Amino acid sequence: MIQIQDVIVSLDIFREKFLCDLDACKGECCVEGDAGAPVELDEVARLEEVLPVVWDDLSPAAREVIDRQGVVYPDRDGELVTSIVDGKDCVFTCYDEHGCCYCAIEKAYREGRVGFYKPVSCHLYPIRVGNYGPYKALNYHRWDVCRAAVLRGEKENVPVYRFLKEPLIRKFGAEWYHQLEIAADELKKQGYI
Repeated sequence: MIQIQDVIVSLDIFREKFLCDLDACKGECCVEGDAGAPVELDEVARLEEVLPVVWDDLSPAAREVIDRQGVVYPDRDGELVTSIVDGKDCVFTCYDEHGCCYCAIEKAYREGRVGFYKPVSCHLYPIRVGNYGPYKALNYHRWDVCRAAVLRGEKENVPVYRFLKEPLIRKFGAEWYHQLEIAADELKKQGYI
């Protein structure tokens, strides 16, 4: 582990390789799991704001869940997460003609219909942000559904921190990311990665 400002970073963020392979996984990370995606308190309003724009992209079952409980709910640990359909799909999932799962919010963002990309926890995946006393802690989350992304990352030699440059800057800022890159160079020189 290393510390950058008030963030503790697991060495796996530097060592492990990762590059999403949507053709292989079909967006399974938005479907599988035991709860929705973690949501920061200030993101709840953003989710509600984009809801009318993406409403027609959502499944009837997702709309029903949102009507009943809203866009988020507290999980078993009391953390806010996106609402899910039938214990699986995030309510913001949508599918293409090939059965590939996409985030309706990200799709709308890329089409210029909304100004919110998606919850930062989704953007940061496979990094999970936790709390470690007064610090934030970044850990690499291993999951079988992402095996193709690991293989692709290894083949193209893309470490997790480089794959997630954009969302890491979104969450912690450009200066923080620059310090992360300096730390990566130092870890390489010292033979840790």
